[in-house]
Amino acid sequence: MSTESDVEAIRALEDKRYDAVVQRDFDTFEALAHPELTYTHSNGAVDTLESYLEKCKSGFYVYHTIDHPIDKITIVGNTAVVVGEMNADLTAGETRKQLTNRALAVWVRSGGEWNLLAYQPTVRP
Repeated sequence: MSTESDVEAIRALEDKRYDAVVQRDFDTFEALAHPELTYTHSNGAVDTLESYLEKCKSGFYVYHTIDHPIDKITIVGNTAVVVGEMNADLTAGETRKQLTNRALAVWVRSGGEWNLLAYQPTVRP
């Protein structure tokens, strides 16, 4: 059973992680991520925490803006599932793109701290 404070904590962490990639603050993103992060992109490509950070730091991914409304946060035990959207203006591999995605994020709590374990955006039809 989740508490309102857990839900608000996850909502704040979602804001913080998206802000971190837009601001190119990859140390903050890394601190929020679980070491075993699986980051799946809307084109089907999959990154680990290490490979995703390398692509961001090298400029392969440059996020200009991200809007990420949340529809629902469900917390069961030490796992939180966030369902919502990820709408972004970004450059990927030197190509400017506008993304309109549904998104699923999974956070896990260990030692009292929440970390992003998995992320999966899906292109909206």
